[in-house]
Amino acid sequence: MADFRVGDIAGRIADRIAKELVNNIPYVAMMMFGAAIFSVGFAGSKWGLILAVVYLAYGAAGAFWIMIFVCPYCRYWNSRLCPCGYGRIAARFRRKRSAERFDEKFKRHIPVIVPLWFVPILAGLPVIIRSFSWILLVLLVLFVLDAFVFLPLASIKHGCGKCPQKNLCPWMSLKDGSPRRLF
Repeated sequence: MADFRVGDIAGRIADRIAKELVNNIPYVAMMMFGAAIFSVGFAGSKWGLILAVVYLAYGAAGAFWIMIFVCPYCRYWNSRLCPCGYGRIAARFRRKRSAERFDEKFKRHIPVIVPLWFVPILAGLPVIIRSFSWILLVLLVLFVLDAFVFLPLASIKHGCGKCPQKNLCPWMSLKDGSPRRLF
């Protein structure tokens, strides 16, 4: 009987970790496509690798920024209910803050990561116009699809869509308080 409980608990933990990883795949994919755009677009110069590494570091720092400055205000901070797992990581760095300020903090700190969605496009377009490359074009298309279709869709349908706080979240609720829907 005890083995069953241990196995059951281990299974739940593994399931939760798997869901958190799946909820983060579109963001990680966006980072990888963005870094590849810099790497391919500026190939042949030292800047390609440098810009790719800087972009990846900015993406990691952006996620960490959200964990530090937004997650402590979430009702699901340090909870298994956090769909992306950031809340549990945030608990290692910051103590719980007032959940009533979540929307204020979300609106204030999300602009820090917004450039991640646009910088690779702004860097890749002039390069592809100047010297066309199918590889760069494919990377730009994949980046745009991931950043502006798959990531928002995955957030709305899975990660954020299953968040117990979604009706209070500026990203997931419309101005009238109704939930955001795609399609």
